[in-house]
Amino acid sequence: MKFGFDIDDTLINLREFAFHLYNEKLNKNVELAVFKALKTIEIHEAFGLDKEAGGKMWNSLVEEVYYSSCPAFEGAVETLQELELAGHEIYYITARKTEHGERTKKWMIENGFPVKDDHFFCGMKDHEKIDTINQLELDYYFDDKPAVLETLLDIPTKVYAIDNSYNRELDIPRLASWSELKELISK
Repeated sequence: MKFGFDIDDTLINLREFAFHLYNEKLNKNVELAVFKALKTIEIHEAFGLDKEAGGKMWNSLVEEVYYSSCPAFEGAVETLQELELAGHEIYYITARKTEHGERTKKWMIENGFPVKDDHFFCGMKDHEKIDTINQLELDYYFDDKPAVLETLLDIPTKVYAIDNSYNRELDIPRLASWSELKELISK
């Protein structure tokens, strides 16, 4: 089978990692419960920042957020390794900008994700992911972002949301943890 995965907040806990960095850099102590209740992907409002200031903050930390010690979600690396060992094809489809492609691949390999160069796609806008997913004829695709998930509701691929506070309004099958994937595909 062919499996497609978004990266940020699907396989790696990027927003929460950034949330802790914001607390550190802004010398604040915003509680994690505030983060877990956010209804938006953007985290700046939790720190009292407007969109412009939030964008500047994010851009100032992008290197540290993307390429330091951001953790994978529990079980994500092991699940993808098991899929690959079982002979399944693993594809990564990320909206990260093209200039981050090679470094992102390298970071993922260093962190144990099974990555093949010709199975890694980046630099597309959210609404363009559907074209790649359709061209690859994926059996399953996993993402967190409502703007992406909403474009995928009428395709043959089985699409799943990775459960987050900002996507719970979507009526779509979801995974709360990577340990659920084995059961899902065995059905």
